[in-house]
Amino acid sequence: MTELRKTLRASLAEARARLETALREEGFGILTEIDVAATLKARLGLERPPYLILGACNPSLAAKALEAEPEIGLLLPCNVVLRETEGGVEVLIQDPEAMFRVLPEATQRALAPVAEEARTRLSRALSRL
Repeated sequence: MTELRKTLRASLAEARARLETALREEGFGILTEIDVAATLKARLGLERPPYLILGACNPSLAAKALEAEPEIGLLLPCNVVLRETEGGVEVLIQDPEAMFRVLPEATQRALAPVAEEARTRLSRALSRL
């Protein structure tokens, strides 16, 4: 996997609040939320530790990416995972530079500045946690 990662000694609610604040300071908002543990319990009766997938978006970066490649929506927004572990709450953020490597080379070149800026902003947000 190619992600940015950090483990916090905090409750899931505290880790989420800190994460959302740090992301907001970098121009990102949360567009979507998937409560994986609740979904697995409701649909399959499986008990799992808390596991959230948040869809983070920086509108100006998304606009630049869509301008360069209209089909980039297939790879947006940036996924952020919060999952409870024995050591605390693990925060994983999808690395935009790595994610865009699945694209054709010409598209990668066109999107490189956007991916680099997104990674820099997400890395800074993670470092604030």
